[in-house]
Amino acid sequence: MNNFFIAQTFGKSSNFTDIPNNLFKEYNVKKGLRNEDGTGVRVGLTRVSDVVGYEIEDGKKVNVPGKLYYRGIEISDLVNGKDNSRFGFEETSFLLLFGYLPSKKELREFTSLLCEHYNLPDEFLEKNMLRTPSRNLMNSLQKSILALYDYDEDADNTDPYQTLLKGINILAKLPSLAVYAYQCKIHHYDRESLIIHYPKPEYSMAENILYMLRKDGSFTQQEADLLDIMLMIHADHGGGNNSTFTNVVISSTGTDIYSSSSASIGSLKGPKHGGANIRCSEMITAIEKEIGVKATEAQMKTVIHKILAKDFYDNSGLVYGLGHAVYTVSDPRADLLKVCCEKLAKEKNREDEYEFLTKFEKVAKSCLAGNGKSLSNNVDFYSGFAYNMLQIPEDMYTPLFVCSRMAGWLAHNIENKMYDGRIMRPATKYVGETIPYRKREER
Repeated sequence: MNNFFIAQTFGKSSNFTDIPNNLFKEYNVKKGLRNEDGTGVRVGLTRVSDVVGYEIEDGKKVNVPGKLYYRGIEISDLVNGKDNSRFGFEETSFLLLFGYLPSKKELREFTSLLCEHYNLPDEFLEKNMLRTPSRNLMNSLQKSILALYDYDEDADNTDPYQTLLKGINILAKLPSLAVYAYQCKIHHYDRESLIIHYPKPEYSMAENILYMLRKDGSFTQQEADLLDIMLMIHADHGGGNNSTFTNVVISSTGTDIYSSSSASIGSLKGPKHGGANIRCSEMITAIEKEIGVKATEAQMKTVIHKILAKDFYDNSGLVYGLGHAVYTVSDPRADLLKVCCEKLAKEKNREDEYEFLTKFEKVAKSCLAGNGKSLSNNVDFYSGFAYNMLQIPEDMYTPLFVCSRMAGWLAHNIENKMYDGRIMRPATKYVGETIPYRKREER
């Protein structure tokens, strides 16, 4: 492709100029599906989950501490109620998919069903992953999900019950697909030894991820417990988040669960969505190298102002991990993760890093909020530190998000099939010119 020609043509084209903001107001178009006060435009109804970061009182937005509900149950109650259970994520997935908390017998049968589907089809690893490794694990996951379509004799059946069965099969296989994608990548591109552990049926999904990812397959129960909680808090986040909305929009056309799930992975890959956890982790690492974990508040403020001035890290002017599209005062997922990180930091002798994070969070909020306004951190702020303590490489951060969020995608997919069924077809307003056609010899 002649890139120079394309660049020249693109540069002189007036059709790619920005559409003035006043036109959005004139035609009452919600730019980015956002109201003027920052709240999201309602695009559907759901009973799967709810994200609360503000309330509307007398027509005005009022900030409140954040809450996340799965089928009407607060995420904090789910996490705190799991005690020593090894299957917190499995229980959470059952709740999202079926609408109620399982009995001991139901949970045991559900986890057994997942275990039956842990393993990939015969020769899948060799044919679809080892021979075609990808530099990006999210792209690899997309390819693998689409490849599973060919192993399903009734892949295009979109009946809600059949979609549930197919989705559970995908959910169970995602830990293997994610870990093997990573192992294939470092084997092919980094020339490291190829280590393949097959999932153990007696392990939970969190335990299997750690087992398959580590060369010696060992992990502590506290490590597995933290990862289990991380899977729980990432399992869903309302019907309006980009990847879930993508899943529902695409599935509304009547297409298969493999296509809609692959599309959701593509959405989650983006640095403004699931990929933000990597950006935040990299930013924190860069800051620690710049000023050290024993930095003073003054040093922290200096580096924050450098970030805002687009003079540090990626020069974007963004302090990752701070601020959220819905949460205004606090992110309940971040609050839960913060407590879990404190516990594991003590076990790992990494309390200095934990204290640096909590201090930096406080300083950053004071710098960014101001004028009496509150600012929430978000789940990405502590997730990088948590993954790092679990010895999980950065490449795996967002794929693990996929392993978790598949439960939510599936729940919303099925709900939309059962209670709506129409194709989603929003409208846009044309604001360009109408011009007469000119014959080629006259141009």
